[in-house]
Amino acid sequence: MNAYILISIVILAVIVLLLFVAWRARSTARLTPLAGIAFAFVLAGMMFGENRLLGYSLLGVGVVLAVVDIVLGLRRK
Repeated sequence: MNAYILISIVILAVIVLLLFVAWRARSTARLTPLAGIAFAFVLAGMMFGENRLLGYSLLGVGVVLAVVDIVLGLRRK
């Protein structure tokens, strides 16, 4: 269980770092459709938190979509 927590913290740190880099590159960031979908998956994952398999799966999909959106946003520049 501790390994999952450590992996989650590392992934969260990478996402925060990517968000910081994207935020510094562009001061007026708008929510893209892909980011909106990622946000919806994360919220759904929190709502279904009692069912761990479904909740974590939805959270994982949301995080992956958010990272893809960040990478695509950085490539556009």
